[in-house]
Amino acid sequence: MPTNSVKKQLLQVALYTALIACTIVMLTPMVWLIAASMKGPDDLFHYIFFAPRLSLHNFRQLFSDIPFLRFLMNSVFVAGTTVLVQLFFSSLGGFALAKYEFRGKKIIMIVMLATMMIPVQVLMAPLYELIYRMRLVDSYLGLIVPGAVSVFGMFLFRQSMLQIPDDLLQAGRIDGCNEFRLYWNIAIPISRPMIGAFCLISFMGSWNSFLWPQIILHTQERFTLTIGLNQMVGLYAQEYGALMAGTLLSVLPVVILFFLLQKEFISGLAAGAIKG
Repeated sequence: MPTNSVKKQLLQVALYTALIACTIVMLTPMVWLIAASMKGPDDLFHYIFFAPRLSLHNFRQLFSDIPFLRFLMNSVFVAGTTVLVQLFFSSLGGFALAKYEFRGKKIIMIVMLATMMIPVQVLMAPLYELIYRMRLVDSYLGLIVPGAVSVFGMFLFRQSMLQIPDDLLQAGRIDGCNEFRLYWNIAIPISRPMIGAFCLISFMGSWNSFLWPQIILHTQERFTLTIGLNQMVGLYAQEYGALMAGTLLSVLPVVILFFLLQKEFISGLAAGAIKG
């Protein structure tokens, strides 16, 4: 009969084997994307992964056929601005829900939770009419304003700010801090891990958004990256190689941001999971 130490080692081997297998499965699409972006036109459909001849033809075609850098800068601007606006309003709303008691608070929170259950697609028709009446169609504000407030973000920050001691806020009031300074100088620094986690989630949501920008934007100069890449798949011609190259380059900002914020992302989610 195997001893407990042998059983533990066998269990660890099985666990690591399963993790390695899952890692290989999850990384396979990324490897295929890198391989497809480096194939020539003649090799794209003849090899599953890397072809014998590596080529940069797809990247040259990408930058020559569409204004890729313009689309990239548009996406960076829209995503970055959306993150900053959502971060401010979400953290401010989360602070209010966590540290203030007022009449109707529970009802407001229930209504907010109910809005999260409504599919976004259901709201697009009335939202488009509202944006049209505000004359924000085909503008960056038409992309940023509808996503300025995140109910999900408010509840994330609420869970994080519940851990701030009330005595600390009371001491700040005694020292002469107004309510906004309590939020800005005390609550925000303490909630730094949640800020990193929310920034990453918000950035990914705005960066990958396709349907709403497709509806709002009409001018090519304002197109985001998702719409610009979609233009490479036409009715009579499909530039799959250049599309793979553009998709690969569009993934890199998200990957870089994740590696920069991964510590805050993990700490923020762990802090938000703690019941206050």
